[in-house]
This record gives sequence, structure tokens and C-alpha cells, in this order.
Amino acid sequence: MTADDLSVPAAELIIVGHFDRAPGYVTRRPGGSPSWLVMWTQAGAGLVEQGGASFTAGPGDLVVLASGAAQHYRVAPGAERWRFWWAHFQPRPSWPGWLAPYARAAGCHLVAGVPVALHERLDQAFRRALRDARWLPPAAPARPDATHSARWDATEPTEARDASHGGAGASAGWGAADPAGMGDAAAGGGPGGPKRRDADRRAAQAGTTRDTETARDTETARDTETARDTETARDAEMERDASGAVAGSAAARELVLGAVEEALVLATASAPRPGDGDTGVDGGGGGGRGGDPRVRRALALIAAEPGAPHSVASLARAVALSPSRFAHLFTSETGAPPMRAVRQARIRHAARLLEATDMDVGQVATASGFVSPFHFSRAFRQEYGLPPRAYRRKRQEVTRAGS
Repeated sequence: MTADDLSVPAAELIIVGHFDRAPGYVTRRPGGSPSWLVMWTQAGAGLVEQGGASFTAGPGDLVVLASGAAQHYRVAPGAERWRFWWAHFQPRPSWPGWLAPYARAAGCHLVAGVPVALHERLDQAFRRALRDARWLPPAAPARPDATHSARWDATEPTEARDASHGGAGASAGWGAADPAGMGDAAAGGGPGGPKRRDADRRAAQAGTTRDTETARDTETARDTETARDTETARDAEMERDASGAVAGSAAARELVLGAVEEALVLATASAPRPGDGDTGVDGGGGGGRGGDPRVRRALALIAAEPGAPHSVASLARAVALSPSRFAHLFTSETGAPPMRAVRQARIRHAARLLEATDMDVGQVATASGFVSPFHFSRAFRQEYGLPPRAYRRKRQEVTRAGS
């Protein structure tokens, strides 16, 4: 068995780590690995070779290597470092399909050019993966000590206990300390009387409450600041060089896979696909990658939130075009003006709500961005040939017949 063999993780293990490597770092696995490997570059550059492909991964690039193929990766020539997150895992069924458009060779994927706005979120996903690999259920809370009060009463001096509880000792202490004649004044309405003492006590209590609230607010702010500093320091320490945390429990493994899945979704939904000639961001949900990227972005915005108050002007601002230029470009690309696309998206959204929820027609209209149930019903009937209630009944009948 060679040193290279020793570096190959077992297929069932899920391992997360962070490296900041200097020139000279290299990993070779001639027989490949039984697990998949993802690498997210934060700084510097790495040279990756697998399955006949060779490429450099820089900041904002996500590399995913499938199991089975020989692996060779190292700090890229001329780079001062390679700082990157990594994780060994077994993919969920949908993941290979997301990665397929980014394949450079069999089992070798480069998702290059993830938008800068998403870098911190991917960093957070991998930080969470590392923490979750070590996750344990919280310990059960300690039970209150039932004997505490008994011990306190047994050990406390009698005088202090009487004073704290307002007992006889407190009364005796007041009488003993009372200067001559004060007792008589206290019995009446003089300066030392009950009314004056009550007023003094209320004022003291109010002052104590204010001081307590101020102290509590100060302590809360200090604790929040301390927690924030501690978390920042912990993240910095975590990213120095985490050699690898193995997800030991079934719960920890699922949590790590959830974090890795978030990173893959964000990267593949936002990075340009090779061959598209697109340097923009699709934003997800655009329904295809052909055509002008600004039109695709507008379609993605509409699909993501059909009930939003979209207008030609708002969509044009989102893609940095004038309203007239955007309307002309959108119509020439899709064959319909922007607001017709908005209306169709709202009706499709409403149809899904009618099928899947018990919301009434007015609620569906509001959730889908229509100004009134009447306007919604008329638009829906024009599209589907049935009013909303009849459409819901028909879909329910079809569902029952199918079951």
C-alpha cells in the first residue's frame, strides 16, 4: 500500500475540510477515489487534471470530481497559494444532472465564474458543512437542585434570613436602631412616617429597576458583540487549515449533504454554461439558456415571483436597459410584450395554487398579483376556458379518478 492509497477516503465517508496550501502541495490518486470530491476556491489557484482534462481553478470556481477516475491536483504553477474548501461525499440522485453541462471530461466538472455576490454565501455553506460534520444533539438540561433552598436556609445566619424575609429580626433591628423619638414620628404622618417611607421605597425601587434595565441592555449588547467576535474568530480559525472532519452520525451526514447541495445549487444556477457565449447571470428559472441574457434574466425574475408588482420600467431597471429598449428586445426575443409574459406567469401560478391549496379565489387572486377577484377570474377564463372554481373542481375530479 502506498502513501497515495492511504489518502483515498472510504466510499461511505463524508469528510469536510479547508486547506490553505503553498506551492509544492500536490495530491495524486492514480486509482481515483470511491467518493466524489468538491473543491471551492477562495484565493490563489489550483491546477486540476482528471480524465484527460486539465484546467486552472481560481477564486469563484467550483470543481467537482466524480468517483473512479484518476485524480491529480496541485497548486497551480506561478500561484503563491491555493486556499479552498473541500468535501468528499456520495451525490444525491439529482446532482449529476445539475453538473452535466459543466463537464470537462468524464467525471470532471468545472463550474467557473460563480458571481462575486454569491461567494460569501458559498463560503458560509462550507463553514456550515464543517460545523455540521461535528454536530451532536444538545445535552439534556440539568435538573434544578431541589436541596439548594434547604441548604441556603440552613447555612444563612438567622439575622440575615430574618431581614431578607421581613421577619421579626428585621423589625427588631429597626426598633433598636431607631433614634429616640423617631418611633413616635413614624407612627404619625411626620417626616419619618409610613407615607414618606412608602414614597422613598417606591422611588428607590424605580431607580433600581432603571439601573437593572440599563445594566441588562448593556450586558446584552456586550454579549452580542462578544458572540459576534467569537464567531468571526472561530470562522477565521476554522479556515486556517481544517484537515478534515468526518460526519460520524446519520444526522450529521444529512446536514453536511444539505450544505453541499446548497453550494451546488447556487453555483450551477448562477454560473455561465460553457458554449452559451453568456457572461451574464441567468438567475435560475429562466427556462432555457438561449437568447439574450437580459431577456432570460427578466423571465427569471417574473417566474421567481409572479405576484410581485412587475412593470416594464421595473424589469428594464433590473437588466440595466431603458423601458423602450427593453420592451423592444423582449418582444423580439419572446414574441410577446413583457406584460403579457407577466400575466401568463401569474395565471400559471394561480392555477398551481388552485390545484394544490384550499385558498379561496380572492386569496389566490391576491397571491398571484391580480388587483381584484373579478379581474383575475376574467383573465383566468380567457386562458383556461373555465372560471377558477370550475377549474379547481375539474382538477380535483381528475385527481380522484387517477387515485
